[in-house]
Amino acid sequence: MKLIINNSSMQPIYEQIVVQVRNKIMQGELEEDTALPSVRTLAKDLRVSALTVKKAYDALEQEGFIVTVHGKGSFVACANQELMLEEKKKEVEADLEKAIRKGRSCGMSSEEIAELFQIILED
Repeated sequence: MKLIINNSSMQPIYEQIVVQVRNKIMQGELEEDTALPSVRTLAKDLRVSALTVKKAYDALEQEGFIVTVHGKGSFVACANQELMLEEKKKEVEADLEKAIRKGRSCGMSSEEIAELFQIILED
């Protein structure tokens, strides 16, 4: 599994791992029941602490993206389409919030932003 860690990023390393693994699952790059590298193996490959990888795996498990079987390892969970759809909606929401902040930072009113949104929707 190819992950890229940016040590100069403000985003914590475990979050970088979570985001990249989640994206690989959502894009179908990692399919259901695929075994993930062990915590130690991934930590060694990425040159990070095993605790960092464990924290990332725990977060992914809590979100329902992976399942950990004691003594066997971590695996991609059953593709829950509802969960995937919810994640994509959250991404859209975040992108819209970013666009609104950007519009406001250059002096656009709420009405101007809404009007622009309507114009784009119609295309």
